[in-house]
Amino acid sequence: MGTIDLSAAAADGTSIADLSGQVHQVPCCIRFDGPSQVSNYFKPKSSEVEVDGVRTEEAHFRGRKLQGATISLPSGYSGFVLGQASNKNANGKRKACGDTEEDPCWEAKAKFDKMTYWNHDTLPSKDDTILRAFHWFNIAEALHKPVTAEDLVAVTDNGKV
Repeated sequence: MGTIDLSAAAADGTSIADLSGQVHQVPCCIRFDGPSQVSNYFKPKSSEVEVDGVRTEEAHFRGRKLQGATISLPSGYSGFVLGQASNKNANGKRKACGDTEEDPCWEAKAKFDKMTYWNHDTLPSKDDTILRAFHWFNIAEALHKPVTAEDLVAVTDNGKV
């Protein structure tokens, strides 16, 4: 089991990059892990089309037309770009996390509160998978909300168990 260190992001927010508006979820698999001059090739443009109150964007990737929308993450939520953590702290001492594949350590390298998601050939809509997934945040909040005595009384027959 690995660990994720968000302390750099939680401290004051200045120690990690803010990538809001620069994060893209594309509907394809890219088998490359490393630096790339993405902005030289991937150039989204705003379109004049508005769907469900959201202005759409258009881009092409490897000859395929993509249509997308920039969305904000729900209030109270943040996105993070994670990278494998160094196994040494600022003092040069070894951290208390494993450097094995079974126990990796991750740390926040950047944060974001907006992202652009893309569809192949279809306009973004409120029925897109990523937007529907955001509904689970409300469900999770309701499931994990503490239950009070008043809540229990309200759901029983006039307070009788």
